[in-house]
Amino acid sequence: MGRKSNIRVLIVMVMLCMTAGMLLSQTITNPEEEYARIRILAFDGKYADAEPAARLLVKEFPGYGDARVLLGRIIAWQGRYNEAAAVIDTLLTSEPDNNDALSAMADIRRWSRDRSQQVTAPTDIRAGYMFDTYNEPYERLWQVFSLGAGHRFSRGTVVASVNYGHINAGPPSGTAGDDFQFAAEAWPELTRNNYAYVAYAYSDGPWFPRHRAALELWQTLPAGLAVSAGVNYYYFDHNIFLGTVSLEKYLAKYWFSGRVYFHFKDIGVTTSFFINARRYLGATDYVQLTLGTGTAPDEPYDIITDLERQKASSVRLTWFNQINPWWSFRVGAGYSYEKYNTTSNRSRFEGNIGLIRGIGKAK
Repeated sequence: MGRKSNIRVLIVMVMLCMTAGMLLSQTITNPEEEYARIRILAFDGKYADAEPAARLLVKEFPGYGDARVLLGRIIAWQGRYNEAAAVIDTLLTSEPDNNDALSAMADIRRWSRDRSQQVTAPTDIRAGYMFDTYNEPYERLWQVFSLGAGHRFSRGTVVASVNYGHINAGPPSGTAGDDFQFAAEAWPELTRNNYAYVAYAYSDGPWFPRHRAALELWQTLPAGLAVSAGVNYYYFDHNIFLGTVSLEKYLAKYWFSGRVYFHFKDIGVTTSFFINARRYLGATDYVQLTLGTGTAPDEPYDIITDLERQKASSVRLTWFNQINPWWSFRVGAGYSYEKYNTTSNRSRFEGNIGLIRGIGKAK
């Protein structure tokens, strides 16, 4: 009996020693070396080993910001974007100006949108409606109905559409008429850090521009920044050029943009300034507020009467929601207070709604 008790005691002691040894083996004595080791594992795609090691490093050294950023990226590389964003958010709460964390959050936000697009149908049909109205110096209602289709290729998305415009103006103008416009747009991805917007539209009617063309290039930068520059061309009965530059910034669940438009006229260059603030409600869903002021009309404008305005201040609100991989919609409204001649001002209202229906198998 005594011999059996001694054996039990010996077994318990051996197990305690083994447990203590395992615990001691998990204690990190050099966090920098461990960080470098985990980083190599992650870059080699060995996430099953890298993630628990990174979690342990963060647990033992909670103030080690680089380790938390690395953990967030490892989780994001496995497609768990909400969890990855939560890890980075914890660091940004205490270090809101941490550039590495801001850059990681921008990447996670971009990857999550790309991933969301990949689980939608590659082809879609889309319909939209917009109106723009004012009542000074006469009542005018301009409406545009759109119907088109889009397709997502490996390097970007292309959309083709037909726009039907109808204008109704009261006395003394007394104008009413229709117009059609054929348009194509593309958002090609040039490299991992460069993408573009390219567009062309044609109309042989009196209200849309006969020709409209646009080109804008973006460059992503560290710390969640991006810059862009572009030009918009219109031909009504003469050539019209608008240049634009922008600076964008991702910050956690927010996206901010400052944009300037340059309207090149015979009398010189006029400008407008616009600020956008977007709050993401998920991978793709968002609410966006836009504030603008200046003398150059912001792009796109549709009809030549828009050139009457000499200065405007505007506010717009937009909501985008992806219901599921096959259905999404956008709705927006706006108000402008503008000067349409040297002595007179008017209020202007606008609204729009769009619906996209995916076709084919979501992937």
